[in-house]
Amino acid sequence: MLLKEYRMIIVAAVLVLANIIWYARNRRRQKMLAETALPPDATQLLTDNVPFYKKLDDAGKALFEARVKDFLANVKIRGVGVDIDDLDRILVASGAIMLIFSFPDWKYNNISEVLLYPESFNRDFGQDGPNRDVLGMVGDGAMHREMILSKPSLRASFASSTDGHNTVLHEFAHLLDKADGATDGIPEYLLARPQLIPWAKLVRETIGEMKERGHSDINLYGTTNEAEFFAVVAEYFFEQPEKLKEHHPELFGMLEEMFHPAGGKS
Repeated sequence: MLLKEYRMIIVAAVLVLANIIWYARNRRRQKMLAETALPPDATQLLTDNVPFYKKLDDAGKALFEARVKDFLANVKIRGVGVDIDDLDRILVASGAIMLIFSFPDWKYNNISEVLLYPESFNRDFGQDGPNRDVLGMVGDGAMHREMILSKPSLRASFASSTDGHNTVLHEFAHLLDKADGATDGIPEYLLARPQLIPWAKLVRETIGEMKERGHSDINLYGTTNEAEFFAVVAEYFFEQPEKLKEHHPELFGMLEEMFHPAGGKS
């Protein structure tokens, strides 16, 4: 009897501690949000540079701005060897929010900082020497909770919004994929359970077809593995939805259900 009571006390204590931690984090988040202000010209920067925002109605634009502000309040954006300005911050936050805009209660809880480099870099995050062909990367190990982006690639991603390529969307798609604990191309938080197997099957089949043909309208980098495939088709979905729907209707349909589910998700 005493053992049972002891266990109940421990469970109660854990629940109380969890509530305290949640409350403290929420208070901190609210404080940071209150202390963060968007640039005075944020609306114009968004209108001029983010087509996704420009297509929204007035209520949607207000919500997008609020979520950009929330992101910037909780994720630091810092230049490493390069100056950054309000536009850089707006573009990073916009790419992040585009992917989760249909999920009003979703936030990125697996990132604290985005680093902008002056040029491309290598897979060890080095900016000198050979093999500097990386434009963006989600950090791991010592770089856990960090993302690295090339500033020129950031700007280019939004300078042309219909070429099917957007480094910011690509890297934040990896973060969404990683949110369930595994970067495996199966973003479980975006899929209902009955969709998991059909999605995995479709991914394997499409990668196989791309490898067999040796060419595709889908970026061949997506054949690297399932995680890269998901990130590549996420770019395609947001940049060229009509083309994706025409050439890959089943793939488009599943991505539509992921990113724009009926009724949204929370």
